[in-house]
Amino acid sequence: MERRRIAVAGASGLIGSALVRSLRADGHEVVRLVRRAPRGADEVRWDPAGRHVDVTGLAGCDAVVNLAGAGVGDRRWTRAYKREIRDSRVLGTKTLAEAVASLDVRPRVFVNGSAIGFYGDTGDRAVDEDAPPGEGFLPRLCVEWERAAAPAQKAGVRTVFARTGLVVAREGGAWGRLFPLFRAGLGGRLGDGRQYWSFIALHDEVAALRHLIDTESLSGPVNLTAPKPLTNREITAAMGRVLHRPTLLPVPAPVLRGVLGEMAGDVLGSARVVPRRLLESGFSFAFPGIEDAVRAALRRPGCPRRR
Repeated sequence: MERRRIAVAGASGLIGSALVRSLRADGHEVVRLVRRAPRGADEVRWDPAGRHVDVTGLAGCDAVVNLAGAGVGDRRWTRAYKREIRDSRVLGTKTLAEAVASLDVRPRVFVNGSAIGFYGDTGDRAVDEDAPPGEGFLPRLCVEWERAAAPAQKAGVRTVFARTGLVVAREGGAWGRLFPLFRAGLGGRLGDGRQYWSFIALHDEVAALRHLIDTESLSGPVNLTAPKPLTNREITAAMGRVLHRPTLLPVPAPVLRGVLGEMAGDVLGSARVVPRRLLESGFSFAFPGIEDAVRAALRRPGCPRRR
């Protein structure tokens, strides 16, 4: 196995920390981009808001992975927080893409985070990477987010957009907030439960990101979701079965709208997204089904190894 030097922005987040563990477990050198003063040789200072990154720390990197961004579900979507969500992604991506393009010896690949929010509400219609963007805040954000990587693309660096779905993990993210509710017997469908949720196990998310780094034929958008999206009603039932808890307390749509505001439209919206390009490139899911994904989240971190 070839040992690589890989830079990761957003390395302290749910996905980033799991990716760093996986890469280091296989002997790769990982450089973490941090917003504070570096504490070791494996850290590089950057300031996405100030559009600055210490490019000397990126020298010799085979890949740069950008997973940085304010949490979409962390707070109610006020005008100020929507601006923070947007700037943390768009400015961060542009900063890194420009830094990558400026290097004398550029990395082989720039993997930039994105989201299935690109497609908006797809209803019952299954969509793949060829589908156009939807309407609303998240689709507009994803379009601008991906466009911000243009400097790396124009410099000839293979650039991949990892359009990630709902990550099944107990350590954080949306699912991290669901597990305690279901374990307490308070889980239930959201709204009528007919909306599709495109999920992916954390283990498979990390493995897919590594697949994007390694697979020279992949560039542009790639959906990181399990092969078969399920409805919120089906996922709720599966959570109840795995955790051996009742799921009798649905959350009515008006309550969600009152609590979440504009964000409720995305919680109640339907995203039936399939990973066509990932499957066509030969990727194999370890946990394609929801029950296996939930069980994997309960027993192990998302840290796949390469043999």
